[in-house]
Amino acid sequence: MQSDDFLQRAHDPRDPNPWLALYLDGSTPLPDPVKSAWLHDLASPSRQYLLPFVRPLARLMIILIQILKTILPKRWSASKTLHRLLVWGLKGFVSPEANWLILRHFHLGAQIIEFIERNAPVSVALSPLKPLTIDDLGDELFLKHDLNLFNFVIRLNQQLRAEGKTLAAVQEVDFSMISEPPLALDAMPQRALNFIDLQTAIEIFTPVYQLFLTDNDFWRAANSLQLDETMGVYAATILNTPQHLLLLNNKHPLVPMSTLGAGYRLVLHGLSSEMLHCLLSEMKQAQQAAASAVQADQPAAQPA
Repeated sequence: MQSDDFLQRAHDPRDPNPWLALYLDGSTPLPDPVKSAWLHDLASPSRQYLLPFVRPLARLMIILIQILKTILPKRWSASKTLHRLLVWGLKGFVSPEANWLILRHFHLGAQIIEFIERNAPVSVALSPLKPLTIDDLGDELFLKHDLNLFNFVIRLNQQLRAEGKTLAAVQEVDFSMISEPPLALDAMPQRALNFIDLQTAIEIFTPVYQLFLTDNDFWRAANSLQLDETMGVYAATILNTPQHLLLLNNKHPLVPMSTLGAGYRLVLHGLSSEMLHCLLSEMKQAQQAAASAVQADQPAAQPA
């Protein structure tokens, strides 16, 4: 991993570094390695100089592709080709930090869904996606990730309705599935051309995603981002911590937004997942510490 300049330089009160302020600020729940990688990616020259040109061009392409879609067969798609292109682009041009965060996202999403299912009063089938390498994404994992989210919400609520039950606060919360993904930042591609930051990469990939999927698949993928609010409500209900919903801001799930802003909202989606996972990890540690304290206070068993 490249060194973080904002962590190496001394603080100058007359010229404070905004990235250092964001890194030191503890109001946003993120593990230090994740926050460091996130801010290093934000502070990159790619985001500063390339993103302002890429974003309007990408949004123009979304409009043009939408026009093109009116003359293409309605069900035309090439998902496997899309994912091969995405893997090629990630391995060849995207920064190590961005690739690491992308792979982490699949693991965090799978763990959060499992956390909700395990603590719900009903049981539903899950299809966790936990890629260990960028090549693993080639198995249509981006598309499957969106499908998993909608399928989980549908199956969970169908089962709750069928059994006449609702989500509620849980006395003994099960955090057993919450853990750090087995992914190393140093294992990500780090060649000379691996410099494109996360936001710029997502803006570039969004119209490509649109081109190779059906209108329905792309619209569903873009609007799956609004389910951040839904998953946040589920988790807050189980934990009885409504204050954690303040960290979510990907808009109301019942008001679909334009696909033009999908790239920006996808970044928010990733950040929301990281923050929720961090909160769950902190609560797991607190639960384990409390259990250890109780066990330590118990008197030793007397010999027979």
